Amino acid sequence: MSAECGICGKKTTFGGSIVYSGLPKKTGGIGLNRRKTNKRAFKPNLQKIRVFLNGHVQRMKVCTTCIKSNKIVKPPAKVKA
Repeated sequence: MSAECGICGKKTTFGGSIVYSGLPKKTGGIGLNRRKTNKRAFKPNLQKIRVFLNGHVQRMKVCTTCIKSNKIVKPPAKVKA
């Protein structure tokens, strides 16, 4: 199973973080200089939970934003006899 939300389709996106060197001007330096960009990945916060879907209970990877916004229905709790 890939790192993708089963409800909204959110998946890993790629970007970069900028590396600076030098001292800022307000601390007495000549300013920050941009040196390079490091590639990095932004991954969604996926949780493997049980979801009530189409009358059946399934396990899915769902992002936390979908869980918080009630886009899923959790299965009813089992009743003890």
